[in-house]
Amino acid sequence: MEVINTNISGLLIISPSVFEDERGYFYESYNKAIFEKNGIIEEFIQDNQSKSNKGVLRGMHFQNPPYAQSKLVRVIKGSVLDVALDIRKNSPTYGKYFSLIIDEYEKKMLYIPVGFAHGFLTLEDNTIFTYKCSNKYNKEAEDTLLWSDSDLNIAWNIANPTISDKDKKGKPFANFISKF
Repeated sequence: MEVINTNISGLLIISPSVFEDERGYFYESYNKAIFEKNGIIEEFIQDNQSKSNKGVLRGMHFQNPPYAQSKLVRVIKGSVLDVALDIRKNSPTYGKYFSLIIDEYEKKMLYIPVGFAHGFLTLEDNTIFTYKCSNKYNKEAEDTLLWSDSDLNIAWNIANPTISDKDKKGKPFANFISKF
């Protein structure tokens, strides 16, 4: 398993060692000792999974303290454009985002620490996306930034994604006051 730093502090790409043969494949999707060695010390307490068709955009979501969550995201089937936005107000990369295509083929994962908004766009029908969370879900702590905000200028490369009513009503970044 290789852990790769990104251009945003704390945001890590995890590339597992995949063993394939005529039967299929095997890989470790989580190894506490390797994660801790690379600074990922959270205890993940909840797993979530979604299935979406091509062109579904979910984001940009986060939970405010004290229910803030770090996440370990991966794709079981299909592919996504995954986006993590730094909302840590004292970070030198505040308001900057990182994007990565995550798919069932390369099996890369993205570790997203507390202090990031997160979203993804499905690139194939029947995409199954899963993530581990370090804190429980709390509806009152939930918040959403506007996925299409021109101040963020996220390169989604899609004009009309399928999005929820909640995501249509996301906050503009200019009006956002970070609690991180």
